[in-house]
Amino acid sequence: MYRVLTVIPAHNEEETIRKVVTLALKHTDVSVTDDGSTDQTGRILSEILEETRAGKHSHSLNIIVHEKATHIPAGIQDGLKFGVKEGYDFIITMDAGMSHDPEVLPEFIGYDSDIDVVIGMRKDTANVPLYRMAISRMAALVVNYSLTSSYFSFFGPGISDCTSGFRRYSRRSAELIASSELKSKAFDFHMEALALCVRKGYSAAEHPIKYIFSNSSFNSRVLKQAMKFGFHLLATKGR
Repeated sequence: MYRVLTVIPAHNEEETIRKVVTLALKHTDVSVTDDGSTDQTGRILSEILEETRAGKHSHSLNIIVHEKATHIPAGIQDGLKFGVKEGYDFIITMDAGMSHDPEVLPEFIGYDSDIDVVIGMRKDTANVPLYRMAISRMAALVVNYSLTSSYFSFFGPGISDCTSGFRRYSRRSAELIASSELKSKAFDFHMEALALCVRKGYSAAEHPIKYIFSNSSFNSRVLKQAMKFGFHLLATKGR
């Protein structure tokens, strides 16, 4: 039996944090990184923690608190560090806003155990703006091309959704990401995490999921950072 941890970064998610965490606790242990929340997210997490200690939930909850918001990379990386330290076999990452359905966690848990990175490919989507779809597709082209050794090879590992945050990492891939000095600042973390693993020779595959777009902190600054990181991947192609 594999030990599995679900890592959820959260910043001001008072409307959804109880639902996403309690549903995830049905299937795995959970570590939430409260990333500088100024709403009721922290209070709600404390309540759920007391419930787990009282035996109300099937699995355990860990809470990591950032006094100031650090955004996605540090939020997930700290969760991965906890998972590696505690010896989990697999670590799953997902959003706190219910864009990802915790009820499909068993599908990730049961996926081929030899695969290092299992990416939730957003095949069935709802409410996703066209510009977000276009950005995701462009990112996939850049990442796949950058992960080949030949300048004439364009398709790389053939990952169609390189920016999806619903993923399962093996222990060794989680350890690699947790111990790396990250260059990403925001959503580009998902591109960097995949690149680190593939360039190390680790395997990657996709599993179709349903994705419901809700609120997002994506903005022009985040887009510029993602483009900057894309250029970095291209500049380091073949390394």
